[in-house]
Amino acid sequence: MPLFSHVIEEQIPHGLRLDRYVSEVLRLISRSQIKVRSLQAKINGKNVKLSRQVKHGDHLELFWDDVLPEQMQAHIEPQDIPLDIIYEDDRVIVLNKAQGMVVHPGAGNRQGTMANALYFRKLKKQAQPCSTGLCFTGARPGIVHRLDKETSGVIIAAWDDEALAFLSGQFKARKVKKNYIAIVHGVPKEAQGRIETFITRDGGNRKRFTVSHHGKTALTYYKVLKTWRCHSLVLLFPKTGRTHQLRVHMRCLGHPVLGDAVYGFNDKHFPGVSLMLHAKNLGIILPGETEMRVFKSPTPERFTAMIKQLDKMEMRNEK
Repeated sequence: MPLFSHVIEEQIPHGLRLDRYVSEVLRLISRSQIKVRSLQAKINGKNVKLSRQVKHGDHLELFWDDVLPEQMQAHIEPQDIPLDIIYEDDRVIVLNKAQGMVVHPGAGNRQGTMANALYFRKLKKQAQPCSTGLCFTGARPGIVHRLDKETSGVIIAAWDDEALAFLSGQFKARKVKKNYIAIVHGVPKEAQGRIETFITRDGGNRKRFTVSHHGKTALTYYKVLKTWRCHSLVLLFPKTGRTHQLRVHMRCLGHPVLGDAVYGFNDKHFPGVSLMLHAKNLGIILPGETEMRVFKSPTPERFTAMIKQLDKMEMRNEK
């Protein structure tokens, strides 16, 4: 059985190689991992080289080594960090990510991340006795999608590559159902709406993204749940998964997320407030199943406390 089976349904740029399609479009394995993990492929049932060009309608079957070389595993240090687990089985784990936790190690964040914690948990689950104590085996867990550091809420990860490919395929095909809650500045004119733009990296600040006439398409639906004089509680439904998408889109709408130090502005009523954005629900089909499951993260205390404060301000303004 292949680790990953996929039919190319979208139109493909002329001359796109298979290895680039796997790493840049499907995002299953980075280009640096393709060789070390011995990626092999079939297209329409025939063995092909990774330099083979792909096209619309091709049926791909991809195979790769499940275990990472030790030098690659060493890039993430396993750390015993408490996790708030919503669901777990032998293939996947669903977490309620705390605000302030980085999902994956990067520059300036090599430790204390969700990936560090998951790696420790996987090694502990696979520990076997040996002459020197406990012997650990197995590759790192797969991060299926990400949440910004200051965004809390539900997130899923895979314990093996086949599960990672299965879950990633649903994100790629936009079959995953996600919704977020946010408290934003101001009151949108429409009680519900659609925001569809291109998003690209900001040329003046590489850490920011912006709406543009080019870049990657991004689509978000929103629904206003409650309003106050100067703020609103909204439900957000991202249909694509671009970096900072919801924060960029709410800024584009003219109602940035409260506490957003990058895309928002200081609020005189709530100076120093943290980002009021939370991934509340995630609907996805788990490996080996056919029906979608919906995983829910409880509303954080920072939201309930902020709503109480806004209610009190509203009552004072009405007097």
